[in-house]
Amino acid sequence: MEPRISLITLGVNDLTHSIQFYQQLGLPRFDFDSDAVAFFELQGSWLGLYPKNELGADAGVAFGQAEQSPFTLAHNLSSREAVDRVMAEALSAGATLIKPAQETFWGGYSGYFRDPDGFL
Repeated sequence: MEPRISLITLGVNDLTHSIQFYQQLGLPRFDFDSDAVAFFELQGSWLGLYPKNELGADAGVAFGQAEQSPFTLAHNLSSREAVDRVMAEALSAGATLIKPAQETFWGGYSGYFRDPDGFL
């Protein structure tokens, strides 16, 4: 197997609201002939948004209403200023601040926000 991730699909509660959130962050939506799912083309991979119940039906599993996701989506940037700018853009788009951007023990600078579906 080639070691890469091609697509990350998030099971969302409100597809329209989630699409608006990620578009407000500047992600370019791929023009796709369906209102049932949304795709955003990233650099070398894709982000998919799929209604949670439909994603579960497609996979043959039932998803609960978890308040927290057990993973994070990361966006690495080249400067503290860029991190602060993206954090502000996310909050303006409707994200919930979890942890303000700050120096990290490993020498980086990062913060956390939660999207409308609870993903960090």
